[in-house]
Amino acid sequence: MKVRVVNHPLVTHKLTVLRDKKTNSQVFRHLVEELVTLLAYEATREVKIEPVQIETPVASTKGAMLSTPRPVVVPILRAGLGMLEGMMRVLPSAEVGFLGMVRDEKTLQASTYANRLPEDLSGRQCYILDPMLATGGTLVAAMNYLIERGAKDITAICLLSAPEGAKTLERAFENSNFPITVVTGAMDERLNEHGYIVPGLGDAGDRLYGVV
Repeated sequence: MKVRVVNHPLVTHKLTVLRDKKTNSQVFRHLVEELVTLLAYEATREVKIEPVQIETPVASTKGAMLSTPRPVVVPILRAGLGMLEGMMRVLPSAEVGFLGMVRDEKTLQASTYANRLPEDLSGRQCYILDPMLATGGTLVAAMNYLIERGAKDITAICLLSAPEGAKTLERAFENSNFPITVVTGAMDERLNEHGYIVPGLGDAGDRLYGVV
């Protein structure tokens, strides 16, 4: 498993505004989209392409285009929806599937309550969108779900991550050769006793859409 922390001044700037409790939902949503677009460039560094021959207005030349089958983008409901637009700016031709997952606040275990994905993901590169890699339980469950359906490789894009969550993922897949990458805007200090990232930015879903 590979973890890539995107160390870029614009990423740091946008994360700082996101963290601020005074930032309202409208600004928060806009910044999340912008931030995910920046992270997506790093996350798609190894997206599969194939050579093509084209004609420019001047001459014939060789280039490359996305391979088929196209990648699948999988936002984790509900907070992952706020990341989708930023990702699709970079991969507009990707297909989109959805996973609804909820974390039990007492056990911190994740369970699936909704699935809108192809049954067969054989040969597909999958990009999971989840704002927070906290305990790691949600991402482990989501990745196993995709692997069972034949995904070729998986990259998770997270605004923030905690060391505990990264270790959970590493332990879960340490005996597997399956290619997994986590691309994140920052690796924060730790989790608190409630499983929230510190210093973090609070509940991403609530800050995107309000408390429900």
